[in-house]
Amino acid sequence: MEVPKDQISILLDNGLYNSAQMLGCFLVSSPAANSESSPHLKTESLVLLGDSFFSEREYRRAIHTYKQALQYYKMIPKQNMSSARSSLSSNRSSSPNSCNMSVINENEVKFKIASCHCFLNENKAALVEMEGIPSKARNLPMNLLLGKLYRISRHSRAAVAIYKECLRHCPYILEAITALSELGSTAKDIISLFPQTPNRSGRAPFDHTDSSRWLQRYVEAQCCISSNDYKGGLELFADLLQRFPNNIHLILEMAKVEAIIGKNEEAIMNFEKARSIDPYVVTYMDEYAMLLKLKSDYSKLNKLVHDLLNIDPARPEVFVALSVLWERKDEKRALSYAEQSIRIDERHIPGYIMKGNLLLTVKRAEAAVSAFRGAQELRPDIRSYQGLVHTYLALSKIKEALYASREAMKAMPQSAKALKLVGDVHASNSGGREKAKKFYESALRLEPGYLGAALALAELHVIEGRNGDAVSLLERYLKDWADDSLHVKLAQVFAATNMLSEALSHYQAALRLNPQNEAAKRGLERLEKQMKGVDPDAPEEDEDNDVEDADGDQDETELL
Repeated sequence: MEVPKDQISILLDNGLYNSAQMLGCFLVSSPAANSESSPHLKTESLVLLGDSFFSEREYRRAIHTYKQALQYYKMIPKQNMSSARSSLSSNRSSSPNSCNMSVINENEVKFKIASCHCFLNENKAALVEMEGIPSKARNLPMNLLLGKLYRISRHSRAAVAIYKECLRHCPYILEAITALSELGSTAKDIISLFPQTPNRSGRAPFDHTDSSRWLQRYVEAQCCISSNDYKGGLELFADLLQRFPNNIHLILEMAKVEAIIGKNEEAIMNFEKARSIDPYVVTYMDEYAMLLKLKSDYSKLNKLVHDLLNIDPARPEVFVALSVLWERKDEKRALSYAEQSIRIDERHIPGYIMKGNLLLTVKRAEAAVSAFRGAQELRPDIRSYQGLVHTYLALSKIKEALYASREAMKAMPQSAKALKLVGDVHASNSGGREKAKKFYESALRLEPGYLGAALALAELHVIEGRNGDAVSLLERYLKDWADDSLHVKLAQVFAATNMLSEALSHYQAALRLNPQNEAAKRGLERLEKQMKGVDPDAPEEDEDNDVEDADGDQDETELL
């Protein structure tokens, strides 16, 4: 043979993919490979060329080449295949003399084709390829990919079965543990899958002694998070972190949960700790970007986005971070970045959350509902419920908002944020304010430090003319909270009761804490008019529109 097959295998094994690709072109075009009597040689040559394309991320060329290989494979006489079946992937190197006896592993090639489709985000095509592999022929990587594809296509029962099979073979596949917890499996169910008897390789069974107890704790933590028991999950993660100090994965998992439940300062601290240990980490950095935006820390946000672009500009987290950065400058551009993150990974939840919030901002509420629903279908958390409720309220769909808020409360019975969400719906019309007050007070009993519920309750006091109650409530929180939104609310109450100097003091305090606070800027402008004797409520076109909207809201009262 003019081009020895083993030479391209050597190049591939040593990572010299470009050279392998060029040599592969010689291999598939050699007279020996194109002889009608040698379809096996043509098949193997095409698979090797496909491997070189795959390794260079030329996925379409790889798919085309692998499929050509499978066509030639069908032409090999059956007796040749049965006489010597050896996997090309497990033993690439073969001498020229033995190449006539070597046959490719058809299932491995189908797996490679499916992997290419996945990289191109063509999940339906990938699933078709994977389902063409008999279950008995699938190895661990094949099962993991199939489980992922079943989840994407919402075949949850099939995904559960596949992930369980993975854990029966190896209990340390953490992504399978997380997937099963999110698909509703209990910690007990997952732990029961871990091997209890020695396997064929003679390895010891999975034991339940201290050496493996950390894995059981990890399973319990993920199941807590998936069932919205965030407090329990955080406690278990913190326990694990004591045993594995500076564990990047655990720190990031904790930070993500803290970001979801509104423990913003703790989340920021953990994200920054993770970056100090590993400055090149990208995982969950879009969640960190959202927190920096909430804090109006644009210098840190700019640096974060700059760093992420230098690390890996193709990751979905980077596009969400870009979306966060551009939100206040160009909402249309920010929206396109959020959509790009979903195109890269259609299971990327922060992309949907960001998209929903942006659509709500630009008054495209119907589209926002779809985005928040997309996030909820992947993994319901308080943010997707909040997005849905506020979007339905913007659409004056009070019934739907109430249903979504009650759904949140049912899913998270110990969540003060879920209680506040039900209160928000009742507070949206005058007939439900008393109910809203009870929900806000319940939220504060459950979580006394929950500033969001305190601000909402203060707003209710103001609406109903109880300005003194609003001030005394907010001033209690001033002792423990240096928060700009708290100062803004106090300023608004003082301005409404004509205590202008107190209002001025709190607006200025808010702007010292956050110079970018738009509500404080607008309030200060309005206050300056009042202090000059100018009527800040002089009718304007925008305000006329507000009155019409308020009348529309009153019409929805009966729906509650």
